[in-house]
Amino acid sequence: MQIETYIDALVSYAMNTGLAMPEDHMVLQNRLLEVLGKDEYKESHEEQPEDLEEILKGILDYACANGLCEDNITARDLFDTKVMGLLTPMPREVIRTVREKYAQSPKLATDYYYKLSCDSDYIRRYRIAKDMRWKYASEYGDMDITINLSKPEKDPKAIAAAKNAPQSSYPKCQLCVENEGYAGRMNHPARQNHRVVPITVKGEDWCMQYSPYVYYNEHCIVFNQQHTPMKIDRSAFEKLLDFVGTFPHYFVGSNADLPIVGGSILSHEHFQGGHYTFAMETAPVEQKLSFAGFEDIEAGIVKWPMSVIRLDGKDPDRIAALAEKILNVWRGYSDPACTVFAETDGEPHTTITPIARRRGELFELDLVLRNNLTTQEHPLGVFHPHADKHHIKKENIGLIEVMGLAVLPSRLKGELSRLAEAIVSGADIRADEVLSKHAQWVDQLKQSYTFTEENAMEILLQETGKVFSQVLEDAGVYKNTPQGRDGFNRFVAAVNA
Repeated sequence: MQIETYIDALVSYAMNTGLAMPEDHMVLQNRLLEVLGKDEYKESHEEQPEDLEEILKGILDYACANGLCEDNITARDLFDTKVMGLLTPMPREVIRTVREKYAQSPKLATDYYYKLSCDSDYIRRYRIAKDMRWKYASEYGDMDITINLSKPEKDPKAIAAAKNAPQSSYPKCQLCVENEGYAGRMNHPARQNHRVVPITVKGEDWCMQYSPYVYYNEHCIVFNQQHTPMKIDRSAFEKLLDFVGTFPHYFVGSNADLPIVGGSILSHEHFQGGHYTFAMETAPVEQKLSFAGFEDIEAGIVKWPMSVIRLDGKDPDRIAALAEKILNVWRGYSDPACTVFAETDGEPHTTITPIARRRGELFELDLVLRNNLTTQEHPLGVFHPHADKHHIKKENIGLIEVMGLAVLPSRLKGELSRLAEAIVSGADIRADEVLSKHAQWVDQLKQSYTFTEENAMEILLQETGKVFSQVLEDAGVYKNTPQGRDGFNRFVAAVNA
């Protein structure tokens, strides 16, 4: 197929999705000719593909064949992002449209902005579709289990190129506003098709964007325009509650501000939100609480594997004030009987993962108690996935997992498939270098199940969900046991003291 066919197809795609108008046709055609190193256009009469992935593949193959792009996943991503950047409306147009639609309703504004982020290929829908997703019915609610396949695995050439690339501190991190329109490099993603929307959060200049990996519906990131570190304090609670006042159909939460229990980017203040109902949101309060001086705030302990205090009220300032009181007590609280230590050798261990949402007319704030203590027995964290579950999940438990959505490593897709085959065939799993880490788990499962070719994979998927639920129990500071509940109540008493 000649390259002009793909050029025509991409211009048509821009028109059909609303990225461009018919008046833009000639400019877009010439921009594409320029980036592909062509001085002339030969009209094509071939049938145009309509699928964006297919169109971009045709353009990328041409670019690689003509020396315009190296043929590895990172270089191809850099090049096709440059191409899509040529079609993406300028920030002023995006911001104007978002504000016009927000004047009608917040949901209309986010609907437009999310669709734009997908149509511009900033969110690569065809990669997101490859993720594995299923539900696990736990005692706490229906957990979302996902195996992330949308982040492409880098091949050795790309890894070597990234290692040898000149180091740069621009942009300072992948959240900074300087990423908008940035060309990228072998060790930093291209963002020519990326558009951020400025918003005001509690009187400060912030921005909103969507995550390119979309772990759940309309997965957005809300970030400070200044490159300033994460900090959980009253101001953070106020900002979260202010955001859900502005976008009442979205939830928003913050990763904790300490290593192990925090997110992957602690150097830049940001929140994550979106239009999705997690199992945690539907989990009921199993024990009502009252806090002296805050009788206007409904409070309770949530039935959840982690330790969660839920606050509901009409006045967000009152909720933030109570949340601050709980946080301040937690920062200095120790209970050796529950292995809770506020600090060791001057290193602080306690913090909170907060999540805000609207529940009708009420504002709601969930406070998840976190502690990042490490010991010789648990060198990665006492309240972290324990070693017997590392074959499934070893990584930190951040905001998204806290709410009941497992983001599991891509290796599990192949491992679970091979494991199902090995179980059915009777192969020696311990003799397999890759699968041997699952051997003890499989021994336990064989005591409960009779595996067949028809049911093996489904059993493994459901039991993977069960392991994730147990991982959250590991991360819970106060266990769902009589001793754990006594410990939780001692802390509540300390807040009221």
